[in-house]
Amino acid sequence: MPAAKGNADVPSAESKTAAANAGGVQSLERAFDLLERMADAGGEVGLSELSGSSGLPLPTIHRLMRTLVACGYVRQQPNRRYALGPRLIRLGESSARLLGTWARPYLARLVEETGETANMALLDGDEVVYVAQVPSRHSMRMFTEVGRRVLPHSTGVGKALLATTPPDEVRALLARTGMPAATAKTITTPDAFLEALHLVRETGYAVDDNEQEMGVRCLAVPVPDSPTAAAISISGPAGRVTDEATQEIVPVLKEVAADLSAALASTDGT
Repeated sequence: MPAAKGNADVPSAESKTAAANAGGVQSLERAFDLLERMADAGGEVGLSELSGSSGLPLPTIHRLMRTLVACGYVRQQPNRRYALGPRLIRLGESSARLLGTWARPYLARLVEETGETANMALLDGDEVVYVAQVPSRHSMRMFTEVGRRVLPHSTGVGKALLATTPPDEVRALLARTGMPAATAKTITTPDAFLEALHLVRETGYAVDDNEQEMGVRCLAVPVPDSPTAAAISISGPAGRVTDEATQEIVPVLKEVAADLSAALASTDGT
């Protein structure tokens, strides 16, 4: 008599649930990947562009985009292209505030080791926004209000943030913002600013030498592999942040930036 067939080939309820969960996780990963690809492309793309860059079939992308549109994270433009949606703004603002909170212990370390005020800044559109600061303990110290926005051409953090940006994109940004002179030493031409960015790439750090405010010097470095373009800096009176002091401060800045980068990349929050 043939052996009775069991249910080995019939998926159990548990395996069905696991498969559904796996599909849901995959869809979530794909949706976030599409959002990041849209951001990399400038915020607006067509379905064919997303398909070409992601390798996903058009029907899959269309289904994911419909969901993102329904949730408000993506919007469809009149020209049928897709753009990042307004609901992402609230998420971005909240995460930027948290990024500043996470950075504070590292900025405090900068203050401890350099004696000068430490800052963290992000590139938000065409502007630099300061998201965290730990002040120096000196009676004469620099103070930048958290949330303050400045143009990148006159700041050390602006140079650090734009150092690896393609020159044509830098020129386009400067054309949109203009290059007003904050002091007599502010860089006011695109060619001179691009030369300054070349120097940042060569040395690994940026200098604001009385360019935003007379009597103040700032040293800045990018935070490598940050989830969004970020830079940290120290600022102090030009009489303290001398060329000699710069040689001692820059290695500390780079070390703290690397440690902050590693902390931001950690998946367990430690």
